[in-house]
Amino acid sequence: MRYLVLIVIYLTFISLGLPDSVFGAAWPVIHVDFGVDDSLGSIYTMITGVSGALAGFFAGRLISRFGTYAVTVVSVAFTALGLIAISFTTGYWQMLILALVMGLGSGAIDTGLNTFVSQNYRATHMNLLHCFWGVGVTLSPMIMSAFISDGDWHGGYRVLGYIQLAIFAVVALSMPFWKKMSSAALGAAEERPREKFSLSAVLKKKGVVLSILSLGAYCAAEFTLGTWGGSYLVNSEGFGEDTAALIVSAFYGGIMLGRLLAGIAAVKLQDKTLIRIGLIIALPGAVLLAIPAGTPGVVVSFILMGTGMGPIFPSVLHTVPSRFGADAAADITGYHMGGAYVVGFAVQLSFGFLAGIIGYGFMSYMLMAIFAVTIVLTEIVRRKTCPESAIGEGV
Repeated sequence: MRYLVLIVIYLTFISLGLPDSVFGAAWPVIHVDFGVDDSLGSIYTMITGVSGALAGFFAGRLISRFGTYAVTVVSVAFTALGLIAISFTTGYWQMLILALVMGLGSGAIDTGLNTFVSQNYRATHMNLLHCFWGVGVTLSPMIMSAFISDGDWHGGYRVLGYIQLAIFAVVALSMPFWKKMSSAALGAAEERPREKFSLSAVLKKKGVVLSILSLGAYCAAEFTLGTWGGSYLVNSEGFGEDTAALIVSAFYGGIMLGRLLAGIAAVKLQDKTLIRIGLIIALPGAVLLAIPAGTPGVVVSFILMGTGMGPIFPSVLHTVPSRFGADAAADITGYHMGGAYVVGFAVQLSFGFLAGIIGYGFMSYMLMAIFAVTIVLTEIVRRKTCPESAIGEGV
């Protein structure tokens, strides 16, 4: 039964990835279609970021009251309806309203399932979980690219929405699996009374603030590349919109590959080692982007950055119970997700507005700085907190 639930969770993370990358792939066409400035894409991502952060902050309490299954089902339904509704929009303001729905749905899924897996499964499963997120974010720009080439971004959103509905149906039908779980085997962490941490109490815990900032620095790089990578490729590198969407898809494919390899390596390597290796791979990718190397160099750069970034997010989250305590893991994971989203979207938002003024050419230098900051923060956090175990508990 544990593995049946794990399969459903993997499938759910594909659904989480589908909406995460579609906007950045489609925006170079959408802003022209709606007749708005390219930089206004930051407003959409700001709304999804803020609503996702709010969902992350409150996810721990929602999970405590309703359970992981209920929160997951409702969240997948939100994102499915949001994608389908966006496919029928005729103006930018309509997308901004639906951005709230998308953010609330994705933020709750992220926190709930990350907490569930970090408490109940080994590090291998945590990395593979996020590998399936990589499947979703890789497929999404590929699907959108096919529709963009025909001038129909609405159709791309609609198809992704229907895929999301199918995943929602599977998750909804999986309720018997969750009910049959032994509380001692898997649900105990969710059912037993747990300590509730307020935000102020969490911030006082040793290393928490820096850990949140390190995750936020990672999110800043991922969100910037995911949202503005396509616009950068079109405006600074001269690629067509459909080709740019495919290269962004290659970036997400790199993340998927990095998490797949990390899932295998996690059997032997600790989370801290996977994070270090990832950053060592990602930084040269940003350096390569700054060097005029033609189309092959750009593609390799995006893949390198994606592959290196792959293990960072799941590895940081997997250390939360061992570093800061299992009883409040849902709350602390939620604060990590919410805080990281705030940092990530703030940087991505700032980049969008700056790029509208001075151009996209400084992206590579900003990414180099972000990776360098992430390296410093993760090493400081490691020294300030208890050593995490090489593998997690559970299967």
